[in-house]
Amino acid sequence: MTKENNTIFECSNCAAQFQKWNGRCLECGKWGTLKQETKYVEKNTKKTNATNYAPVKTIGLNEIQGSDVKRIKTNIEELDRVLGGGVVPGSLVLLSGDPGIGKSTLAIQLAASIPNTLYISGEESVEQIKLRYDRIVGTRHGAFSPIGNDAFPRPRLGAVLQLANETCVESIIATILSTKPQMVIIDSIQTIFSAEVEGEPGNPTQIKTCTAKLLECAKTNNIAIVLIGHVTKEGVLSGPKTMEHLVDTVLYLEGDKFHQFRILRAVKNRFGSTDEVGVFEMKANGLIEVKNPSQAFLEGRGEPVPGGVVTCLIEGSRPILVEIQALVTKTNFGYPQRRASGFDLNRLQVLIGVLSKRTGLPLEAYDVFLNVVGGLKADEPAADLAVIMAIASAMKNKTIPKNLATFGEVGLGGEVRNVLHNEKRLKEIKKLGFEIAVVPQSKETIKIMGLKVAHIENVRDVVEKIVK
Repeated sequence: MTKENNTIFECSNCAAQFQKWNGRCLECGKWGTLKQETKYVEKNTKKTNATNYAPVKTIGLNEIQGSDVKRIKTNIEELDRVLGGGVVPGSLVLLSGDPGIGKSTLAIQLAASIPNTLYISGEESVEQIKLRYDRIVGTRHGAFSPIGNDAFPRPRLGAVLQLANETCVESIIATILSTKPQMVIIDSIQTIFSAEVEGEPGNPTQIKTCTAKLLECAKTNNIAIVLIGHVTKEGVLSGPKTMEHLVDTVLYLEGDKFHQFRILRAVKNRFGSTDEVGVFEMKANGLIEVKNPSQAFLEGRGEPVPGGVVTCLIEGSRPILVEIQALVTKTNFGYPQRRASGFDLNRLQVLIGVLSKRTGLPLEAYDVFLNVVGGLKADEPAADLAVIMAIASAMKNKTIPKNLATFGEVGLGGEVRNVLHNEKRLKEIKKLGFEIAVVPQSKETIKIMGLKVAHIENVRDVVEKIVK
């Protein structure tokens, strides 16, 4: 056994390591963050033989007795939907989102919904948490849980939620082991540090170490732990990518803080689907579940104007109706502008090209602005036909009937292609009171009582039949 001198350069921002010094870190792009470190690595000069190690015991898959995991119901239906039916005991959940989007608000409502919960904050004092609890939970009268309704009197704060201020992960784990809560919420992981690792709280090494220690605590003691995480200005999770690999579930709370709706998505879920979304409405007393997202997104829709079209999107297992608005104006510059909110800009460029080429509309001389009302992102191909129809309607200054909804994918040849879940979409359209549905041609015939279904084949039909 010999010691080998190994000199490396490590980035203080992302912990990436290099064999030679650079002015800029090649991983995170920061300047002047590479620091020289000398590490002595013990080098084993003896050859190892696999026969010196005992083999591990294996077990056949058919010999394992399956057992149903009893999930912890949060009594927040939209959150349970995204988690796959509730919080799994012993799981590590990461909740992230932009500043001011409602992460701490959702966390305090979750803590109030599950008995025997420990809330540890490194950002707020216990008095500040109590004020937020009284503002949100104390005035809700059981909106998310049986707390405070007629059947269950509202218990005292101490009987529902235990609070603590601590940033040392070793002390946090000791507190968890002594109190044995059903669930732990830590706000936030960027404020937590480990005494066994050098560096300030929030650096990649600290975040990775603290997450690993909390993961071990959750698994060995069968206690669900929810971590609140920050995001960077680019909208990605702050910290090393290793943290996302360690946790069981990664939740993103999306939306514009200037809009009322919040969308909760699971980008990783070991115990459920990542297709489901939860819809909330931000109010003065916290996040309110939106039981009927379609009705909420279409609320306030006035008289029809050119460029307004309703489409049906599928988010997970639920259909949601949203309005897509387009504005087409004469360009004042040599190159026309294209702007989109809630829709992929590159996809918009493609659809404008298809509409211009296949129908002859002179869109090359016009600016096109597109908006998905309500803050929801229309990122599935079924929204293509509504975008085409909205742009054509705005271009010709013709209104689309208010009782009409549409969905379908548009190809580069201008053809309108079929999409999945046609029957589910049509039922939702009829449920919201629409009378006409413009859809692609399909081999299956779907009839919905009271709903007229019009089939079209290409975008030229949109301009010549629907818009006119």
